[in-house]
Amino acid sequence: MTNPKLDRLKELLGEVDDLRRAATVLFWDQRVMMPSAGAQARAEASATVGRLGHEKFVAPEVGKLLDDLEENEYDYDSLEASLIRVARRDYEKAVRVPPELTGEVQRQSALGVAAWGPAKANADYAALLPYLQKNLELRHKYVECFERGDETYDVLLDDYEPLMKTAEVRAIFDDLKLELVPLIREIADAGEVDASFLHGEFDPAAQREFSLQVLDRFGFTDDEWRLDPTAHPFMCSPGAHDVRLTTNFRPNDLTSIFATMHEFGHGIYEWGVAPDLHRTPLASGVSLAVHESQSRSWENLVGRSRPFWRHFYPRLQQAFPQLASVDEEAFYRAVNKVHPSLIRIDADEVTYNMHIILRFELEQELIEGRVDLNDLPQEWNSRMDQYLGIDVPDDARGVLQDMHWAGGSLGYFPTYALGNVISVQIWDRLTADVHDVDDQMERGEFGEIREWLRSHLYVLGRKYTPQETIERVTGSKIDAGPYVRYLREKLAPQPA
Repeated sequence: MTNPKLDRLKELLGEVDDLRRAATVLFWDQRVMMPSAGAQARAEASATVGRLGHEKFVAPEVGKLLDDLEENEYDYDSLEASLIRVARRDYEKAVRVPPELTGEVQRQSALGVAAWGPAKANADYAALLPYLQKNLELRHKYVECFERGDETYDVLLDDYEPLMKTAEVRAIFDDLKLELVPLIREIADAGEVDASFLHGEFDPAAQREFSLQVLDRFGFTDDEWRLDPTAHPFMCSPGAHDVRLTTNFRPNDLTSIFATMHEFGHGIYEWGVAPDLHRTPLASGVSLAVHESQSRSWENLVGRSRPFWRHFYPRLQQAFPQLASVDEEAFYRAVNKVHPSLIRIDADEVTYNMHIILRFELEQELIEGRVDLNDLPQEWNSRMDQYLGIDVPDDARGVLQDMHWAGGSLGYFPTYALGNVISVQIWDRLTADVHDVDDQMERGEFGEIREWLRSHLYVLGRKYTPQETIERVTGSKIDAGPYVRYLREKLAPQPA
């Protein structure tokens, strides 16, 4: 027997989800299709949709329904219990924030992202600075809507990694620094890996064709997925059976292949959410760290593995004949080369985490007022030298390289490195259950990998907290140990 109040709650939450998906289409269109002159009008439209979605969610009727419904009347694992507890937590956060503030955040985000492209192209930090200042001001107003926690940054982090505290992230990152800094030094002392052949002329059309071959083997279909070019790769899903990947086909390297696999990881997570969760707050990945675990899994654990390239390297050589004289082992070593680099999204599996730790530290200092936005480029450059030994030649390849801060996304960055950690925990469990993973990848077969991830993780959506989800899939809490072991086994210099 159905509960009329629960049915009504589902109806209202479905409408809220519709508006959220509409906002997603507006964002995708801005980054992929919209003429640049449409930025102001798009900002107003985004603000309106964001405000309306917020108003509908925090309406008194929703609050009354949540007050009247009891989670413990249902089995903990049921859709009903999950819907009530997740919607209640989301509501209790959202009701603290004025809808007008939500709308203004959306408006400034759209304007900031529009300004970021030209600012980056011209290495002109001053042009983006007013947008960053407005975004930081709005972040402060947002934080003030909540009770003071242990740290100011906790409020921002919770939007991306619910229920995790800044201190917990810091402890994990301190463990990573302790292990990775000497590993980077060991690898550097072992000598240089030749990767010169990865730079040259690589036809973007051929890159796209090869990327689509890979995606096809992964599970990409034309009726549910699409792939488009953009300046900064991302994935979004405006609705069920609608997954949109973007990548950057640069004519002088092959990084687009790995960026495309990365975004596929995000997309397949959204694609695999159980159908009965659609049009509810449960119909997405449980957190950004778990989401990133999947993008990093498909990019690195699959896409940078030896078995993967045993299957695909002959096809890559056909697409790019200049690689004909480069043997498979040399190519494998090159795409796994550990070497400090300027750009986060191009970084190797080891030094990538130092890029994230740098951003994590700067975000805390920005929200706490310990770093002024006027001084951010200098602080950035100083830490790039301190952590990676790199001189930053210009702001385009420094503080302007990512669009996150231009869009107001403070609190997002740490989830990338947390995702690295979680990815190996999940992969260890997968390979314990599926014993011939390497053989399957070498044959170009990824269906069983995809199905294991779908049935163990993707179907869950947001039914449980992030930590509950991780423990259900892996049997343990977030633990950096397996990730460090993986990096050492794969990348540390081997004794002669």
